[in-house]
Amino acid sequence: MRKLFALIAVCGLLCFGTTFETKAQAPAPATTQAKAKSLTVDPVEQAAAQSEAGQSLHSQIKQKFIEGGPGFMASILACLIFGLALCIERIIYLNMATSDTKKLLANVESALDKGGIEEAKAVCRDTRGPVASIFYQGLDRHSEGLDVVEKSIVSYGGIQAGLLEKGLSWIALFIALGPMLGFLGTVIGMIVAFDAIEVAGDISPTLVARGIKIALITTVFGLVVAMILQVFYNYFLAKIESIISSMEDASISLMDLLVKFNLKK
Repeated sequence: MRKLFALIAVCGLLCFGTTFETKAQAPAPATTQAKAKSLTVDPVEQAAAQSEAGQSLHSQIKQKFIEGGPGFMASILACLIFGLALCIERIIYLNMATSDTKKLLANVESALDKGGIEEAKAVCRDTRGPVASIFYQGLDRHSEGLDVVEKSIVSYGGIQAGLLEKGLSWIALFIALGPMLGFLGTVIGMIVAFDAIEVAGDISPTLVARGIKIALITTVFGLVVAMILQVFYNYFLAKIESIISSMEDASISLMDLLVKFNLKK
């Protein structure tokens, strides 16, 4: 899983770096110069608006990314890439951890009736998922008594729950870090805008609007990153809660099976 996470993160960074470099080196689209009808209209802003009118959504996003500044925008993008890499790894792991506990219990019960503890252990060994691992640990200590089996199930269940929640703290970090970087970029952008006003010695609406627009782009991208990762984070919490609930129910059913097995001996 670590190799998968690293591969996804590196591929994402390389793909974005190539796209960013191509966009930066591409020649600007040719635009016709319009006659200035008003002194308040900035020719640069007017040309940018005309060029954006014929661009696709992907091109507009890249353009806004460049306008927001490569430093903070690259940091926000890194949060998204690493966060999505962790999300993909958790999706794969949690889906593999999901199993049919009713079918497993039926197989274990059948194995206990036919071949005893060793046969049931073989069934658990051949079944993937945390529930089968917990069953195996409990069955392996059956000879020490039901009290030891119960303690073993509780202890190993905590270990499996920790493995299910692995990586969620990093996803939560990227959820918080994305907007923080966006707000930081906005504050710094506002400072730069006011410095430009101070140097110009005049409060031009065009100058102020341009500086504020560039400053707020970082906040928008940071909030988008947080919203995307938050959806995955809540899904993981619900999935883990469901798996843990099934683990607890299955563990109780296993103890009942072992009690019945002991009474038949």
